[in-house]
Amino acid sequence: MKLSIEKPELLRGLGRIQAIVEKRNSMPILANVLIGADSKAKDAKLTLIATDLEVGVRSEHVAAIEKTGSLTVSAKKFYEIVRELPEETIQLAATANSYLSIICGRSKFTLAGTAAEEYPSFPEFKPEKTVSVSVVALGAMIEQTLYAASADETRYNLNGVYLEQVEDSDRIRMVATDGHRLALVERSLGVDTSSLASGVIIPRKGLAELKRLVDEDDVDEIELAFEGNNGLARKGGVTLVMRLIDGEFPNYQQVIPKEIPHRISLETDVLVRSLRRVVILSTERARAVRLEIEDNKMTLSSKNPDLGDAHEEIDVDYKGDSISIGFNARYLLDALSAMGAKEIELGIRDGLQPVQVTNSTDPECFAVIMPMRIPT
Repeated sequence: MKLSIEKPELLRGLGRIQAIVEKRNSMPILANVLIGADSKAKDAKLTLIATDLEVGVRSEHVAAIEKTGSLTVSAKKFYEIVRELPEETIQLAATANSYLSIICGRSKFTLAGTAAEEYPSFPEFKPEKTVSVSVVALGAMIEQTLYAASADETRYNLNGVYLEQVEDSDRIRMVATDGHRLALVERSLGVDTSSLASGVIIPRKGLAELKRLVDEDDVDEIELAFEGNNGLARKGGVTLVMRLIDGEFPNYQQVIPKEIPHRISLETDVLVRSLRRVVILSTERARAVRLEIEDNKMTLSSKNPDLGDAHEEIDVDYKGDSISIGFNARYLLDALSAMGAKEIELGIRDGLQPVQVTNSTDPECFAVIMPMRIPT
């Protein structure tokens, strides 16, 4: 293998795979990237492949190929080397014993590697049908739901975001929950989404990589496809494959409040700043903050027997019976941050029922947060 490639192109490909490569020692080779040079295609390309056996990415990059071949090297060290090289053309070449020679200007590195045959095969997934989705819409939907997915591996069916077609429409819905909170967003894509009718659970890591892919500012649409336990996203010369979560997502509709007698509108920044101040004196683990609502006033408070207590008042447009409800402030702050709304609406039934937090200008984007009991 021998080729030359521009630094920005190579750096972009190596940067994309850093979160995918496996850093644990169960299979050391999963910390490597598979580098391949192919001159048989219409355009000569360098191919980079990384996988952790659950999520994998393959990207093609324009390069001047002198000799074909392939090998694997440490993805982290290769990236660190390339990042520090001068802004010049980089020459790569395979040497004896699967070493990689890296030359750029007056800099030269030799990086130990392994034979390409030792690297796990990249899953070949060729779906019958793909759906082209706006990268802006998809990126926003991921951001508005991923934060609520569970990180508890014992609840594997909650370790991702549920994606489904809204019945008899061209709309898709994404839902995530960890049992303490729920995030939901619904959007019309203007395309046939029937292939998503049965619903799939996309794992957190796969969705995080998909978010990085859609955030790259180069194209307006990305292709999605799901079949069986596999998911695929394709954008230009980059293909992301992931193993979907094989489980049943809970009936999230049961958590969404059906009747909301009290609706309170608030400027997001005002509520966020107050929460951040009051939570300073809450207990480190629970982050408990109490909201007490009465005529035209909301009082936020926290108490820590070792540190003290905090109180702050906010003016609100509310008339009715007094309501007292407790929250984990982090859950509320996460939801407010993900929505990115200037104004939100708190939908409250009473002090014991889940609270719905809705974007005031976008009712199809909301969160549901379970209350917590706070000793008086």
